[in-house]
Amino acid sequence: MEIVPREEWDNYPDIEIKLNVNGKDYKVKVKPYERLLDVLRYKLGLTGPKEGCGRGECGACSVIMDGKVVPSCLVLAVRADGSKILTVEGLAPEGKIHAIQKALLDTFAVQCGYCFPGFEMAIKALLDRTLDPTDEEIKEALSGNICRCGSYKRFMKAVKLAAKYIKEGKVYFDEEEVRR
Repeated sequence: MEIVPREEWDNYPDIEIKLNVNGKDYKVKVKPYERLLDVLRYKLGLTGPKEGCGRGECGACSVIMDGKVVPSCLVLAVRADGSKILTVEGLAPEGKIHAIQKALLDTFAVQCGYCFPGFEMAIKALLDRTLDPTDEEIKEALSGNICRCGSYKRFMKAVKLAAKYIKEGKVYFDEEEVRR
């Protein structure tokens, strides 16, 4: 097998893919080796998913793809063709924040914030499955994410608080009210 030198990678043909990201349809031309993370960040301008480890271990790049949390750094963009993708930018309508985000603020889980988008996606996927998660279910759902600041206990509290908000019908909160 012949190995293609890196400088020749741009000679690969572009492949057009279709993505539905945060409810909006896109047609994007990608190289066969491009990752979903790079397409989201550099072609669609969605900088919520972060480059952390680049090996699918830290969760900073997590998105929800077709209902499942995936590390976007490990997904080739061509494999996402036709998929429905949710990033942190799509959690709430303009001018609002999601109950998950409000709960993270209310429990003081906010530290440096680098891990937040991945944790938010993991929490969203969990709460889409159940609004009464056990501690074990929460730990399992968040196990693919690393927080360098060590806010894990606060994340646990935030999941339960977000579930409470959602059960009370408070899915979205006005950004301006939350800032006060």
